[in-house]
Order: sequence, then C-alpha cells, then structure tokens
Amino acid sequence: MAKLGFLPALLFLLLCATFGAILSANSPNISTDQAALLALKSHITHDPHNLLATNWSTSASVCDWIGVACGSRHRRVTYLNLSGMNLTGTINPNLGNLSFLARLDISNNSFHGAFPLELAHLHRLKYLNFGHLPSRIFDNLSKLQVLDLTENQISGSIPNSLYKCKELWYLSMCNNSLEGSMPKEIGNLTMLKYLYLGYNNLKGHIPSGIFDNLTKLLGLDLQQNQISGKIPSNISRCKELRYLSLNNNYLEGSIPMEIGNLTMLEFLRLCHNNLSGSVPSLIFNISSLQQIRLGFNTLFGYLTSNMFDYLPRLVYLDLTECQFSGRIPKSLFKCKELEYLFLSGNHLEGTVPSEIINLTSLKYFFIADNNFSGNLDQLQVLSLRSNRFYGKVDSSNVTASFIRLRVIDLSHNNFNGHLSTKLFENLHAIKEGYEKIAIDLSNNQFLGEIPKTLGELHSLIGLNLSHNCLTGSIPSSLSDLSELESLDLSSNKLRGRIPMELNNMGFLEVLNLSYNDLKGPIPQGKQFDTFTNDSYIGNLGLCGLPLSKSCDNDEETPTEADPDDDGLNWKFSILMGYGCGLVLGLSMGYMVFTTGKPWWFIRIFERVRQRFVKR
Repeated sequence: MAKLGFLPALLFLLLCATFGAILSANSPNISTDQAALLALKSHITHDPHNLLATNWSTSASVCDWIGVACGSRHRRVTYLNLSGMNLTGTINPNLGNLSFLARLDISNNSFHGAFPLELAHLHRLKYLNFGHLPSRIFDNLSKLQVLDLTENQISGSIPNSLYKCKELWYLSMCNNSLEGSMPKEIGNLTMLKYLYLGYNNLKGHIPSGIFDNLTKLLGLDLQQNQISGKIPSNISRCKELRYLSLNNNYLEGSIPMEIGNLTMLEFLRLCHNNLSGSVPSLIFNISSLQQIRLGFNTLFGYLTSNMFDYLPRLVYLDLTECQFSGRIPKSLFKCKELEYLFLSGNHLEGTVPSEIINLTSLKYFFIADNNFSGNLDQLQVLSLRSNRFYGKVDSSNVTASFIRLRVIDLSHNNFNGHLSTKLFENLHAIKEGYEKIAIDLSNNQFLGEIPKTLGELHSLIGLNLSHNCLTGSIPSSLSDLSELESLDLSSNKLRGRIPMELNNMGFLEVLNLSYNDLKGPIPQGKQFDTFTNDSYIGNLGLCGLPLSKSCDNDEETPTEADPDDDGLNWKFSILMGYGCGLVLGLSMGYMVFTTGKPWWFIRIFERVRQRFVKR
C-alpha cells in the first residue's frame, strides 16, 4: 500500500514539470526579443551607415548588438537606442513584444507611417523619444517618466491618454505642429519638473488652475505659440521654477506681481506679447535672474537708481519699446556678466554714464530712439573695434560736437547704411587742425558714396574705409587732406577714374585702391611713383605705371567723370547688392588682427593712441 501511495505524488510532480515546460516554451524570452528586433530591422529601408545591416546578426548575442542593452538579472532587452542613425523605414508592431523595455530612443531618424498601438503593451517603459502619436498610445504606460518628442512631425492635439502617466517628470513636445488649446489635465501630472511645449500652434488661454498642483515645476516653455489671455497669477505656486518662457504669443493684461515671488527664477522671457501695465518692481529683486526679456510689449516703468543692485548674474536685459522712463542707473554697471543690453524705444534721458566701460563682457548695446543728451566735448577716443555691433550709424539726432575726438575705430563690426555727412561735420577737432586724427570704418557693410565732406578733415592722417560696399567715384576733395599718410579704399565697388588731384597729397605713404572697379590711367609723379602693383590689383580697367598694362591714346589725358554716369553707376551698384568684399573681408580681417597687418594703419593708430595717453 505504501508503494501505491507514492504513485499519485509522482504523477503530480510529472504533471507540474510538463506544465512548467509548456509554460516556459510559450513565455517571452530573449528569443522573443531577438525576433522583435529582427522584425524591426526588416522594416528599415535605408541604413546609410550599415549599422544594423552588419551588426544585428544571429551569430552574436542580442545583448551585444549596437544600440541594445540587457538587464543583468533576466538578460532581457531593457534599452533600445537608435537615435541619430539616420534610419528610414517604419516601426514594426513586434516592437511591442520587448516586454522588459524601459528606455526607447529612436529620435533623429526618418521613421514614417502609423505608430503601432502595440507599444502600449510596454508597461515597464520609463523613457520614450519618438514621433507620430495614436490617441491611446499611453493607456498602459503608467510607469513612463520621460517623454521627449522634440522636433518630430506630430500634429493634432495632445492625446488624453498622456494624462494617465502619473510618474511623468519630463515632457517635451517642442517644435511640432500641435494644435488646439492647452489642456487643463496637464495639471494632473503632479510629478512634472519640465514642461516644454514651445514652437507649436497651441491656442486659447492658459488654464487658470493648471499650476495649483505643479509645485515641482523647474522649467516651463510655451514660447512661439498662439496663446492668448492673461498669465495666471497662481504660477507663483511653482516655487522652484527656474525657467519661464512665454514669449512670442498673444498674452495680454499685466504681468502678475506674484512672479516676483519666484525667488529661484533664472530666465524670464515675456517679450513679444501684448502685455500692458507697469512692470512689477519685485522682479528686479530676484538675485538669481540671468535673463530679463520684456521687450516689445506695452509695458511701462521707471528705472530707479538701485534697480539692478540685486542682479549680479544678469547676462541679458531686454526692455525694448517698453516705455520706460528715467536715466540709465549706475547700478546697472554692477552687472559684470551683462552681455546683451537692449534699451531702445523708451523715454530714457540724461547722459550715458561713463561707467559703461566697466561692462567688459558687453557684446550688444542698443539705446536708439530715446531722449539721451549730454556733453561729449571731452571724448577723445571712440573704439568699438571687433565686436558684433550692427545697424546704421545715424547722427541725425546727435547735437553734440566731438571737439576733442582723436580716434574713431568702428572696424570689424556689422554697421551698415550710408556714411553720414553730418557725422563728419561734427568732428570739429579734425576740421580745425588741432590734433592728428585717424578714422577706421573698415570691415563693415557701409554703402553709398564716400562723402565729399571728408576733405574738410584737415588733420586726418589715416583713413581706412576698406572692405565695405561703397560705390560711386573717389571724390577729388580727398586731395585736400594734406596731412594724410595712409588711405585704404580697397575691396569696395568704387568706379570711375583715380582723381589726378590726389597727387597733391605730399605725405601719403600708403595707398590701397585694390579690388574695386576703377578704370583709366594711374596718376604719375610725386607720391604715386612710390606705390607698387599691390595698390591697384583687382581693377582690370586701370592702366599705366606701375602696371604692365599701357594706356591707349584716348586714356592719356584724364577727364572729369560724367555726373550722370556716376549717378547711374551708384544706382546700379546699389541695386546689384553684391556682398562686397565678403570673402576678402573675412580673410583679410583675420590677417589684420592675427598678423598685425596692415602695419601702416595699425602704426598710425598706435601713434595717435600713445599721443593721447601721454597727455
């Protein structure tokens, strides 16, 4: 009987073993993962680097394939990273069989077609970066923590199933074509730290209660949408907010005073909206701020003397067209890290404080269209060389006379427009011959004709207008610059003949007229006998010594240029709009400040500068 009692137990054990074997055979394993990835590979129509073609092979373990990582415990695929492989194809539904997958990144490829709903089975997925969204894709992705869909081709509205991902702390859907209003349900994602929905087509208001539960939010980006309405005051509940970008929308109303309570804020971008009213003063007490961008609204305020005392980290300040009044406070110049300062289009008055020279990191400085005034009689050196300044040098509103100015160096910037006649009329010191002067406006984008009034600057010893877009002829009035030692008009679009009167400049040591469109005979005698071919290279119409090309008989005697011809040439050159001397400008500009050439102009500037320093 004892032996008979053993049989049921043995049969039970055999039954369990058989059932376990059957269950094991039918359960997913690494072979399932391999089959899923090979199915994905079969749907790749273009693999430009042959990464999958040569690496995803059954001769090697799946866990050793490129872009694949497996867990140490179950040896199942937990991470699939195909980002940046430039693959083209569709996503096979079998990818949903990677049941242990926690991270999936297929960004920066060219996958197309419908996104398989089977990926909703990946319930362990925590990180996802791809494009093309079915409405129920997030139904079973409750463990999803990171969702990065930046720069895909996603259109339509944000799927409602997304709000089931309660563990989500990073959500980026920037640079897509999302439409519709901003869903209030986003406020249910209470773990969110980063919410980036910028550069879409979202419309409507920001839901008033959306920030009540987003107390962990660090970054909010809604820029470049079509969002209207007011900024909710309860945004102040996001106490840890560092980055707030609502610029380039249609927001209206006033800036909530409560924003001043965001004491950890580093970036505040509200520019290009329809905001109105006064700017809350508390904003300027947030010591962590690096950017304040409020420009292009209908705001107003007053610049107080201590306004910037608490902003030591400020890098970017934009108050353009904000109707601010007052004077530029000296406290602003305590912001030693300031690189961008935009104050144009306000009602600022007074003088520009001399302390601006303490802003050694400043790259962009705009104060146009204000009510500044003051006495610049003591200004002797103006040097803005090798920066990124741009715009027109317009002196139409300048009433100051620069009676002591010795050096003007605006070279190697992006200034444009015509050379202002009034600018040179205000340079009294140069006209009256008190001191030796040098002007360098080279390597910009100035256009139009060379002003004839330059000939009135009798103390000028160095003039460099090279590498611009100047047109017309060389004015004969330059011959009145009797003290001139160097003249560089190279790499422009100057036309016509070289005025014979220039031969009267007895101190001229260096002349560079190269790379223009000059024609006719080169003046002979006096200083012109000392210049080499390099002074004239790139002017195919020139003839006479020192060039090897001789002049025809009808070119021997220079004649006055036809005014109508010059006018036509000027108009023609403007219309052509060539990038005058761009290639030469970039290469020569580099040579100037790395090799110290052209030595002649640097020597003159140094001589003037040293004379100024000694005084």
